[in-house]
Order: sequence, then C-alpha cells, then structure tokens
Amino acid sequence: MILWVLNMKEESNIVFSEKKMKACCFGLIAISMLATTVGCGNKQQAMGGKAIAVKAMPVVQRDTSMSYEYAGQIQAKNEVKIQARVSGNIVEKLVNGGDIVHKGQPLFKIDQRQYESTLNSAQANLAQSEATLSNTQLDRERYEQLVASDALAMQTLTAQQSTERQNAAAVAYNRANVQKAADDLNDTVIVSPVDGRMDVNDLSVGTYVAAGSTTMATVSSTDPVFVQFSMSENEYLQLTGDNQGGIGNGWGSNVSLTLSNGSAYPVTGKVEQVDRSLSNNSGTLTFKASFSNPNSILLPGMFGRVKITGETIPSAILIPQRAVQQLLEKTFVTVVGEDSKAESREVTLGSKVGSYYIVKSGVTAADKVVVEGLTKIQNGVALDVTEVTPEELQLSFNS
Repeated sequence: MILWVLNMKEESNIVFSEKKMKACCFGLIAISMLATTVGCGNKQQAMGGKAIAVKAMPVVQRDTSMSYEYAGQIQAKNEVKIQARVSGNIVEKLVNGGDIVHKGQPLFKIDQRQYESTLNSAQANLAQSEATLSNTQLDRERYEQLVASDALAMQTLTAQQSTERQNAAAVAYNRANVQKAADDLNDTVIVSPVDGRMDVNDLSVGTYVAAGSTTMATVSSTDPVFVQFSMSENEYLQLTGDNQGGIGNGWGSNVSLTLSNGSAYPVTGKVEQVDRSLSNNSGTLTFKASFSNPNSILLPGMFGRVKITGETIPSAILIPQRAVQQLLEKTFVTVVGEDSKAESREVTLGSKVGSYYIVKSGVTAADKVVVEGLTKIQNGVALDVTEVTPEELQLSFNS
C-alpha cells in the first residue's frame, strides 16, 4: 500500500513537470514572435522614412509640329515592258541585263532579212505603179488637146481621166506599203522608250519573239521615283483638317523619307497622285509622292517610312514616353509633389512626337515627372530626386 502511494506521487510529479515545460515553451514562442513583430515594424518604419532615389525631369513646353508617318514602297514612275512590233528571232543583244539605258538607245536586233525583202518588193510595186500613172497622165493630156480641137470624143477623155485616178490610187497604195515595210524594217531594232534601268530577265540571242505579245525586257525609270503609301480615312480627315484643306493647300509639298536601315533620305518629296476613292478592301486612301533620285539610290520594291508634316501646336505640353504607366486602361505619371513626395496623376495623352507624348490634361509646365525608379515608389513616399536633362536621357523630338 505504501509502495502504491509512492508511485502515484512520482507520476503526479512527472505530469506536473511536463505541464510546466509546455507552459514555458509557449511563453518563449510568444516572446519570440512579439520580438520579431516589433523588429519588422521598426524596420518597415525605418524604410518608410527613407527617401527613395529617383530621376526626374521638368515637363517640356514648346511649339510642336505634328507629323504623320506611313509605311511606303518605292515604285518606278515609268515601268515599260519592251515588246517588239515585228516577229522574228533575236540576232543581236546590244545591252546587258541590269544596264542603265537611255531613251532611243538600241537594245535588241531582230532578223531583218524577210523585212528587207518585203521592202524591196514594195518599192518595186511602187515604181511600177508610178510609171503606169505617168503614162496615163501623158495620154490624158494628149486627149485633152484632141478634144479641144474636136478631133476626139469627150467620152474617150472621160474614160482616160478615170483610168488616171485608178492608177493614182494604186500609187498611193503601193507608197503606203513601202512605208509600212520600211517601218517594219526599222522596228527590227528594238529601242528603249524611256531613260531607266533594264531588268536582268531579258531574252537571249536566238529567242523567237512574237509581235505585240513577247516581253523582251522591262525598263524602269530611275529619276524621279514614286513612293506609294496609304492612310486611313480618319488620318486623312485629321491631316486635311489640321491644314484647313486638301493637298492643294500645301500639306503634301514637304514629304520626307526614312529608309529601311533607319537612314534619312536627303531629298524631300511631294505628293503628286491621290487615288480617286478609298480601297474597298482596306478602307484606306492611296497616295504617291515623287522623290528626285539622281544617284539611283532608291530602287523599285524598296521599303521606307514616309513622314508628312501637319499642324503646329503652340506651347504644347510634352512628357517622355518612359514616364508613362498604364493601369486598368488608364494612363498615369508620377510627379514630384510638395516636400519632394511622389504624387500619382492620371493624364490624357495626345499624339507621339519622337520620344515624347503630347499631354492634353493632367500635368502643367511647372511639374517634374519621374523618369527612372518608377517601380520602387508609391504615392506619397518621400523622393530623393536627381534632376536630369533630355540630352542625358537621349530624348529626341524626331521619330
């Protein structure tokens, strides 16, 4: 009995010890969590009080010329498919594919033998008919004398005059045949109808060409050239509205061109052709601007970007594109507010001008916008501002 009581006492001590240890552990954990929470709070409080380094620049205000850019493709102003007026085999090539040729320069020669024979035959027929006409004219003159002296009947003279007219018609017919045969013979030498460059897909010697159907080569004029581009209906209305009228009022007289490698073509062009209506498929209006090409830099088929200058907006407000943030279909910028604290503002943007946006509302010329460090700041935080210039950011007003 005594032994049982001792055992129960030991077990109760053990249970009491375990409960005491658990209580101590929970206490330690609570103290640790409290210390951690206090430490984090102190750390966050310290971070919130420290100014965040950003870069900002003043809003730009200046008179700004609007410009409109479109993708364009270079075309030859004149592109002529060379076809022969006569049929035959090519017996001589006087130029090579890709050569620069001039108007009237011989390109090919077709076998002339049959055309020489035709010309000789036509000339012989003409000579014979002219001789016959000459005889009838002499007879008619003699008959006129005889009729005047009542030695010949008037009916005979009338018949002779009719014969003379028939022979004169035969002479005219044979003379036309001679002219046609001579033209055909001349047409055996194929000449370039324009100044330009010949393509490399020309025909070889020995090839048979059919009159009016076989393309022997294509010659494209090189100076000037067209750049064809298209704009939407709304863009056309905007452009004409900016300039109070259509092309006749001058908006198409100063067109610049940027080549596919980014280089600016040194010569400005002029819009010369406008399509009669919008395209049924794309709903766009097609234009052709003419550019001088004295060094043959521009080749048909090349691509570039056409820029047309529109209205000038006086004292336009501009901000760098890099300062703009999009959120839920709204546009924001962060400006340096009072006490150098971040202030988020919703803005309404206009057109792009080089590296900038035109701002319709939201900022003024007195504001400074944050351009670097936007991802690190929130509205109301303190800012450590370093002011930068457009030159340091390599910003440009040109596209």
